Amino acid sequence: MNQKQITLLDGSIGQEMVKRSGEIATPLWSTTVMIDNPGLVNQVHKDYFSAGATVATTNTYSILYDRLKKFKLEKDRFKLWDIAVDAAIQARNHHGFGVVAASIGPLIASYRPDICPPSNEAECLYEEITSVLSTQVDLLLIETMSSIDQADGALRAVKKCDKPFWIAFSVDDFDGSKLRSGENLSDIKIILNQHNPDAVLINCSRPEAVSKAVRVISKFGFKFGAYANGFTKINSQFLKDSPTVDALERRIDLLPRDYARFVLDWVKLGATIVGGCCEVGPEHIKEIANKLTSAGYEIV
Repeated sequence: MNQKQITLLDGSIGQEMVKRSGEIATPLWSTTVMIDNPGLVNQVHKDYFSAGATVATTNTYSILYDRLKKFKLEKDRFKLWDIAVDAAIQARNHHGFGVVAASIGPLIASYRPDICPPSNEAECLYEEITSVLSTQVDLLLIETMSSIDQADGALRAVKKCDKPFWIAFSVDDFDGSKLRSGENLSDIKIILNQHNPDAVLINCSRPEAVSKAVRVISKFGFKFGAYANGFTKINSQFLKDSPTVDALERRIDLLPRDYARFVLDWVKLGATIVGGCCEVGPEHIKEIANKLTSAGYEIV
């Protein structure tokens, strides 16, 4: 892929489903919504493809054994994986082209690498979901890794699968040179060289911080990209046990045109994979697609 060809990711999946359902947010975000209304996730994927996205990210981010077990839903994980993957594949097939990426989130909780199992334990915990999903999708997408050891555990598992894999790191909301663990983002290059992912991304952080982080990863020699969130910050209330998304505040100054400006800046730095995360919806993706096309880029 040359730098004039851009892979356009979708935006928020789980959060978009909760918004559309009108249901109260729960610690499992969109999992219960998917059980009650499995057709909703398919429609969300279709809307992102219609907006210009070329990747459907499965609604499997939080469908992990350890997260489900807290709510006695661990036996439903295979059914939930099937619902999520089928919805993405059906939307892709209806659209006529595109890639299906299996989302794999952090164990236990997002943004809490301090309570994540060490990498050797995490590797074992990830093996089931990675082996199951890898047989059904086009690539595996590890998301919101917030420490080096946390990323190492997930990477150990996905590299055993015969599928391309991308990894996305979440950085400090106000200092994009740091992971949320406090470690230097530049230090992730050691594990990247060990595991050799097909792409390195920055995700689920304020776009201002993402811009700084993109400059760091642009020097690593890997294909790279970014997709930011639309929160004011990840606050202390959300970092408590079993949080819900309504603990976070949505930015009102990040309209589609505003977010698209950040994305175009990342592309100018050499990013070839871009899109959105939490609080970024189909209208944002449509604006990005329009801006990329107008600037002479080909969305692939």
